[in-house]
Amino acid sequence: MRIICIDDEPLILNMTVELCEKLPEAPEVTGFTKPGDALSWLEGHSADIALLDINMPEMSGLELAARIRTIDPMTAIIFLTGYSEYAVDAFRLHASGYLVKPVNKQRLAEEIAHASGIRAEPQAQPEHDARITARTFGEFDLFVDGKPLSFPRSKSKELLAYLIDRQGGGITRSAAAAVLWEDQPYDRSMQKQLDVIIRSLRRTLESARAQEIFELKNGTMRIVPEKLDCDMYRFLGGDPAAVNSYRGEYMNAYSWASFTEAFLDRMKNRKQ
Repeated sequence: MRIICIDDEPLILNMTVELCEKLPEAPEVTGFTKPGDALSWLEGHSADIALLDINMPEMSGLELAARIRTIDPMTAIIFLTGYSEYAVDAFRLHASGYLVKPVNKQRLAEEIAHASGIRAEPQAQPEHDARITARTFGEFDLFVDGKPLSFPRSKSKELLAYLIDRQGGGITRSAAAAVLWEDQPYDRSMQKQLDVIIRSLRRTLESARAQEIFELKNGTMRIVPEKLDCDMYRFLGGDPAAVNSYRGEYMNAYSWASFTEAFLDRMKNRKQ
C-alpha cells in the first residue's frame, strides 16, 4: 500500500507520516508540505490513499483533492483538519474518510482500513439476500421480490442511492443534507426537511418488508451491504457478469456519482 500525506505544517506532517508507517499494513508513506510537489509526484507515481490537510495557504485540501481525482480517480481521499465545519465539503467531494486533528491513532487505522478496502484486489464476496436488489449501472433502482420499489419522494430515493454508494459507510445528517441539497445551509428548516425524507424512506422500505437494509444509530445512517444484492458490489468483488454488464454509466441521475463512475471506469480498464 502506498500513502501520501500533505500538510503545510512540517511537525504535524511528520507526526502523521510516523503514525501511518506504524500501521499493520506496513505502507510506503511519502510526505509533502506543498500541494504542488504532491501533484508533480503523482504524475509519475500512484497512491492508494491521500491524507490531506484542508486548510493550506498555497492550495486548499479540497481543491487538491479535486485535482488528485483528475490524475487518478482511484486514489482514496482522507481529510485531516482542525476545522470540523469542513466535513460537509469533504462529503461533497466523496471523500473516503474525515479525521479531525489531533489525529487519533485508532481512528486513523480505521479510516485507512476502510479506504484500502475500496481499492483492494477482488475477493470472494459473501452471498447476498437476492430478495432485495439494487441496480446502480445506468439509472438507480431498488427491487424487492423482483419488483421495482416506488419512492413517493425523489430525495428519499437519492438518499438511499447515496448510502448504497457509500458501501456501508455511515454519514451524519448534516453530510446527508449536503449531498441532497448542495450549497444550502444546514439550518433548522433543512433539518426538518431531512427528517421528512428519512421518515419517508423508512416507511417505503417497511412497506416492502425491506427495512433491514437501512440502519440509523446515534444520528448516523448507513446501508447494510450484507442485506442486499448490488451490481456495483459484485463488480468490486470481481464477478465477471457484473464487470461485463457495466457500460460506463453509474447512477446517471446524480452528480455526486461521477467520482464512483470514474473509479469503475478505471477498474474495468485494468481488468481488460
